[in-house]
Amino acid sequence: METMRRIYASEIKKRVGEQVKIAGFVQAIRNQGGITFLIIRDISGVIQVVIKKGKEKTDNAVAALSLESVVEIAGLAKEEHQAPGGVEVAADTLTILSLSAPELPIPVVPKGSEETDQSIRLDWRWIDLRKPKNLLIFKVWTLMEATFRKYWLTHGYLEIHSPKLISAASESGAEVFEVKYFDRKAYLAQSPQFYKQMAMAAGLEKVFEVGPVFRAEPSFTSRHATEFTGYDAEISYISSHKDIMREIEKTIRFVLQKVKDAYGEEIKETFGREIAVPAIPFPKISMKEAKRVLKEKGVPSDKEGDISPEEEKALCAYAEETRGHEFIFVTEYPPDTRAFYHMRDKNGLTKGFDLLWNGVEVVTGAQREHRYDILVAQAKEKGINVESLQFYLDFFKYGCPPHGGYGMGPARMMMKLLGTENVREVTFLHRGVKRLTP
Repeated sequence: METMRRIYASEIKKRVGEQVKIAGFVQAIRNQGGITFLIIRDISGVIQVVIKKGKEKTDNAVAALSLESVVEIAGLAKEEHQAPGGVEVAADTLTILSLSAPELPIPVVPKGSEETDQSIRLDWRWIDLRKPKNLLIFKVWTLMEATFRKYWLTHGYLEIHSPKLISAASESGAEVFEVKYFDRKAYLAQSPQFYKQMAMAAGLEKVFEVGPVFRAEPSFTSRHATEFTGYDAEISYISSHKDIMREIEKTIRFVLQKVKDAYGEEIKETFGREIAVPAIPFPKISMKEAKRVLKEKGVPSDKEGDISPEEEKALCAYAEETRGHEFIFVTEYPPDTRAFYHMRDKNGLTKGFDLLWNGVEVVTGAQREHRYDILVAQAKEKGINVESLQFYLDFFKYGCPPHGGYGMGPARMMMKLLGTENVREVTFLHRGVKRLTP
């Protein structure tokens, strides 16, 4: 005899009048005399199950049940207008697959609008993730990443996987995690930057990488993590950093359109966020002009050649006011605030940019310096030990196309996409200065 196939809660409506089998978590238990009502939750949604007393095996299982236990139920799918979704399952059998401890450390369904403190929820993240809104986060993230990949793969990019154990710091040299590597020291990569550029010297022309990034920043803000996933891309034969900016605009527009089409209504209903697919081109402002605008708005400035989180918010508000746009590029940073490998223009400013979205920097990019002598001079100017970087500098000694690229923080993208206030809420498991578990 063929075993009945398990179906999802969302499929029950199409199977009214048939025998079905479902499995999931017990979200609610309601005993009413001779009948017990259960709400069972799986990845597709919830379904009401009704169990009549009178069968010893089923009665014993019901008596033992606790919230969030995992069960398998077989029975008749039928219409019931008062049930969630207008259907329910009249159970013939109830099998407990995994019994939950009776006292949950955090509620899966909070009472009222009360939400458990975030740090406690992160201690019990696997239970916190059972909430439908958190399930939606990872459905959206899955589509977002798949759509970024689709863009890259349909536009001639090759995927690379660069090493995360490296011999020299991949950025300024500060804020790296040092690890013991046999008889010497190694570092966890802050970025695939050097190896993306190696791919350009290798003639791969257009590459992307999705991979872990490690930053030893002692930061406790809502947008920082010590380990996160990074999206990186690099392109050869560009005429300037503006080519990279145009590519970012097209990529982000493509991704947001796909996410809006698939999940726009759910995101609006669950997070109250209306996804705006951005018009191209995005607004752009030079650092000098940005500082002038910020001064007019009375926003204090800490650094002349860089912008603070408060300034980022103010610039995004300015883009919204003047252009009705959620994005804005900030360009023409002075070299003292940017990496040594950023190319400089005739005025000595870097051919780089940051992209801000709704108050947060989400992308950093630039045209890179591919001319060996100038690159060495810029490294020395910043006081960098050139010998420690010789392996990197060698990439440019034997011919290398003009190139540029960008690095993007998808957790920040998700935070802004859903209108949440913290990257920890949209990260599967957060790593921070004081968090190494679970």
